[in-house]
Amino acid sequence: MILVAGGTGRLGTLVVRRLAAAGRPVRVLTRDPARAGHLAELPAEVVRGDVRDPRGLDAATAGATVVVSAVHGFAGPGRVTPASVDRDGNVNLIEAARRAGAAFVLTSIAGAAPGHPVELFRMKAAAEAHLLSSGVPWTIVRACAFTELYLDLLRQTAGRSGRPVVFGRGDNPVGFVPVADVAAAVTAAATDPAQRGRILHVAGAANRTMNELAAEVQGELGTGGRPPRHVPRPVLRALAATAALHESALARQAAAALLMDTTDMTFDAAGAAAQ
Repeated sequence: MILVAGGTGRLGTLVVRRLAAAGRPVRVLTRDPARAGHLAELPAEVVRGDVRDPRGLDAATAGATVVVSAVHGFAGPGRVTPASVDRDGNVNLIEAARRAGAAFVLTSIAGAAPGHPVELFRMKAAAEAHLLSSGVPWTIVRACAFTELYLDLLRQTAGRSGRPVVFGRGDNPVGFVPVADVAAAVTAAATDPAQRGRILHVAGAANRTMNELAAEVQGELGTGGRPPRHVPRPVLRALAATAALHESALARQAAAALLMDTTDMTFDAAGAAAQ
């Protein structure tokens, strides 16, 4: 049986569907079982649990041969933060997998590093480090930014004008990846023991800019020919600076947007293969 934590999210849903289609027994761990309604037609068991609370994780992982973590805490209410979910939550889940004798597949992020300027990347790196030292058989899947996530965000901000909001100048190439490609890699890692002890990198076929994604959305809406709206970099810097004063999803999003707009976010396949 394969347990998928975060199995009701964008990535987790596709992983659960792929596992079920392959005839694999699958269990979904979610904070709110009502969020698994779209999986009702699948032969998947749904259990309530929160990776931030280790008390319920032994029951969730009981009988599992593989635990897949598709959770993230980049944005959310209350105590949902990269520290509480991507680091501490994954540590709790890894320890539960260790006690259950299960292998572990961690969905991480391309560029994860202890000294990264964005908290999410640092917390993913901390989870990776704990997994590598845990003694649990492991696979790490490092994915680039999900194309569909950013297309959805642009659609949501287009409003009545049909002009999406781009954070920053929007002309910096980014290694976006279709979420289906990441789901395929995670599913393969969960079902193939030969993938243990490997770090897998998943990226799209080409790097794209936010302005290019905005143009795609405007093409869908029939509002092409007009430029998207932009949030200037100084505004992003001011918002990102508030992260030092208090935890804020908006501050985290501004910091991530500034990074995507000002640094090299292209995917280097040769460099990744050399790791």
